[in-house]
Amino acid sequence: MQSKFINHSQNTFLKISSSDSMQLTYTDSIEQQRTFAFTVSFNGRMDMYSDLDTVAKYLDAHEGWFCRCAQPMKVEPVADNGYILTVGRFGSFGYEVEPKIAVVLNPPIDRVYLMQTIPLPDCDEGYEVNYRANMRLEEVAGNVQTQSQGLFSKQITMPQRVTKVNWDLDLQVKVEFPQFISKLSPNLIQATGDRLLTQIVRQISPRLTYKVQQDFHNSHDFPMPPKSSRQLHRVPHPQQYAV
Repeated sequence: MQSKFINHSQNTFLKISSSDSMQLTYTDSIEQQRTFAFTVSFNGRMDMYSDLDTVAKYLDAHEGWFCRCAQPMKVEPVADNGYILTVGRFGSFGYEVEPKIAVVLNPPIDRVYLMQTIPLPDCDEGYEVNYRANMRLEEVAGNVQTQSQGLFSKQITMPQRVTKVNWDLDLQVKVEFPQFISKLSPNLIQATGDRLLTQIVRQISPRLTYKVQQDFHNSHDFPMPPKSSRQLHRVPHPQQYAV
């Protein structure tokens, strides 16, 4: 992760970056630090126009689709079933962070897939990312539906079986802020960090969901489900403050 003080305005910003520089540095001397924990939770769904076994076989081969669909995030395979992700660059109050995390996609148990963070090799101090997500497969009967395309509509005959991929994720980022930021209102820092984390998930998750859907259906020559087949909802929880 790269973290540094910048002389920008205090507006929150988000920018996806492919930078390889991930060292933690501060331009000013940090004598006193204060750690804040920013947390968000989401759930969602995407539909796959195929039976459960076909979808499970595709998801099991994650060394292919995960690297393809995670772009523009940089993905580097590591160990067994693991990946190192360069998530992006974000910040506020003139303080910028560029996290890099390692995750592992565990083999499924009863059609439930668990992805979680693992220790990042040679990681500098100053931040901690805890990510946990699970996907659950559910097969339902298909039917005929109308899909809108511009000014026209057409009927798409779905397969006899449709697999719903339901998922939940919890993401927490702990950051050690330098003294000049910790002097600000804790409520302001907390609200800004939680809001920024929400923006990151809302930008990355729908794009990843769409790309996985597209990759699966194109590779099997199936019709692409409509936008309504992809859902994302934030799960509210109590505010957390400095730890």
